[in-house]
Amino acid sequence: MPKTVAVVGASSDRRKFGNKALRAFQAAGHRVIPVNPNEHEVEGIRSYRSVLDVPDVIDVATVYVQPEVALQLLPEFDKKAIPEIWINPGAESTELLAEAKRRKLNVIAACSIIAIGRDPYSL
Repeated sequence: MPKTVAVVGASSDRRKFGNKALRAFQAAGHRVIPVNPNEHEVEGIRSYRSVLDVPDVIDVATVYVQPEVALQLLPEFDKKAIPEIWINPGAESTELLAEAKRRKLNVIAACSIIAIGRDPYSL
């Protein structure tokens, strides 16, 4: 069943994983929502400044920002009640994962692109 996936740290730069993830999830049939305060749109899709600005329910957030930024975003993920949060390689830190656990967030520290059966280096 298709899900609504927020790509946090989505980028217009097709070489960046925040762009590759958006394209991978979209190609897999999911509805993608770019989240990046510095982008107006990514791959022709309107970008939101925050997950809290997204008017719809978000089923999955996949995170492509630095760990210190992701740590600051945890309260937003909590408030938005996102049921599944992927912390991708490069976005993780011990402090981030500990705080996510303290907040009882369902966090998966792994590559979400590979998890949906895509090769990020082929995108």
